[in-house]
Amino acid sequence: MANSFRMIDLTQRLSIHTPPWPSYVPLQLQYFKRIAGAHMGQGANGQILTTSNHVGTHIDGEIHFFAAGRTIGEMELEEFCGPGVVVDLSDVMTDYDLYSPELLMDRADIRKGDILLIKTGYQRYAWDQPESDEVRYFVKHPGPDKDFPQWAMDMEFKWIGVDCGSADHPMNTIIRDWHPKLFHEAEKKLIEKYGVQSWDEMFPPDKFYQIMHIDLFPKGVIHAENLWIPDDSLLNNKRVWIGCFPLRGIELESSMCRIVAFPDVPLD
Repeated sequence: MANSFRMIDLTQRLSIHTPPWPSYVPLQLQYFKRIAGAHMGQGANGQILTTSNHVGTHIDGEIHFFAAGRTIGEMELEEFCGPGVVVDLSDVMTDYDLYSPELLMDRADIRKGDILLIKTGYQRYAWDQPESDEVRYFVKHPGPDKDFPQWAMDMEFKWIGVDCGSADHPMNTIIRDWHPKLFHEAEKKLIEKYGVQSWDEMFPPDKFYQIMHIDLFPKGVIHAENLWIPDDSLLNNKRVWIGCFPLRGIELESSMCRIVAFPDVPLD
C-alpha cells in the first residue's frame, strides 16, 4: 500500500527565484492561457517553462562533461535508485573546507556501489532560507579533498549527491577566476590549515579542475547538486533506500529531478 512506508523529500524548492549555477540560464515561467480566457486561450491554465537543466535540485548526466557518455534518458531507472547512505558533516564544515573519505567513513557505514549523499550544511544558505546567501552557497561551500575523487571511483558509487552548489570545490571551478578576492581568502585558509604553499600545490589545476565532473563522468559516477536534506534521525549518518527521478529525456545532458529517501524500505 502507498501509505505503508514513509517518504522523505530531499528536493530543494523550485521557483523563479531559485538561482541557477553561476552563468547558467535561470528558470522562467509564464502563462500562455488562463481559465478565464486571457492570453489567447480559454478553459484551462497552461504554462511555458524555460530553464537550463542546472536550476535547483538536478542530476548531471555523463554527457554533461563527456561527449561519448550517455544522456539522462539513456540510463535505466535502476541506476538512479538503490541503497545508499546520508553522511551529515554539517557540524564540522565551514567556508571553503575540505571533506575526506576518512571523515565520511568515520561517520557512516559506506559500501561499494552505494548512492552517497553528503550533507555539508550549506543548504542553510539556499535561496529560500532565513540565512540565504547566494555567494556563500555557490562560492564558499565545502568540497572534496584531493583523495576523494579516486576513492569515489574505486567505490563505484551509483551517484553522489550534495546539498550545495557543486560536487566540486568551488575553487576548483571557473568560480575561482570570477571571484579572485574570495579565491585568495580560500587559499589563505588552506595554507594555514594544511601547511601547503598555495592552493595549486594541493590542487594542481591540470589535474583537479572540475575533476568530479571531468574524471568521474566517464567512469559512470555522476552526481546530483542542490539537495535539501532535513535534520531527521532516520537519515543523518544512516543507510537508507534512495530514489532519484529525473525526466526521461533522450537528449538531456542533465535534468532537474525529485530525490526521495525511503527509510522503511529494507536494504538487505
